[in-house]
Amino acid sequence: MFTGLVEEVGTVESFERLPAGARLRVRCRTVLEDLREGSSIAVNGVCLTARELRRESFAADLAPETLARSNLGDVRPGSLVNLERPLSASGRLGGHIVQGHVDGTGEFLSLEPLGSDNWWLRIRVPPELDRYLVYKGSVAIDGISLTVASIEASVLSVTIVPHTYENTNLRTRRLGDRVNLECDILAKYLDKLLVTREALPEARRLTLEKLREMGY
Repeated sequence: MFTGLVEEVGTVESFERLPAGARLRVRCRTVLEDLREGSSIAVNGVCLTARELRRESFAADLAPETLARSNLGDVRPGSLVNLERPLSASGRLGGHIVQGHVDGTGEFLSLEPLGSDNWWLRIRVPPELDRYLVYKGSVAIDGISLTVASIEASVLSVTIVPHTYENTNLRTRRLGDRVNLECDILAKYLDKLLVTREALPEARRLTLEKLREMGY
C-alpha cells in the first residue's frame, strides 16, 4: 500500500518492448536505500516489482495489462517518473490509501499558474471513472495524492501547491499527455455495494423502515 506522497522523481534509463509486455529501468537514488529484489515500488502510481538492482537504478517488468491501463507504455529514455516506496507498518498515512492499481488514464489539459507558485491542474477523465470522483474527495494522479477541487463535465481540477510542483513530474506534462488515475478505493467499494443492493429483490433490501422495525 502507498500513500501518494512522492519520494523522488526518477529518470527512465531504458524501455524495452518484449513479445508480451515490456521491461523498464529507472535511474534514481533515494528509493534505493532499502529497496530489495522483489520489493514493491510505485512508478507513476503503478505498483511494480523491483528487480535487477544496481547502484543507481532498478528494473521492473510491465505486464500487458499494465501497458494497457497506464501511461508507462508512453515513457522513453529521459522521461521523468514519480517514485514511492510502500508504506511501512510504523509510517504515517500522510496522503490517502493508494493501492498502485491504476484504473485508467486521463488527458492532461492544462496547468495554469494561480500565483504564489500555486497551480491549477485540469485533467479530462474517462466517463467510467467520473462516478468515483467527488468534490473534496481523494484521487491519485501519476501516483500523487491530490484533493478534487472541481469535477465538471468529465474535467477534474485540482490545486497543485509549490512543493508538489517542485518535487513531481507534473511540471513536465504537456497538452494531450496521458496521466495515470487511481480513484479512491472506498468509493469503488461503496459503488459495488450500492449496485449489489439494487440488484436484490425488494423483499431482501435493507431500508430505513426495516431498520426502524428492528429497533434501530
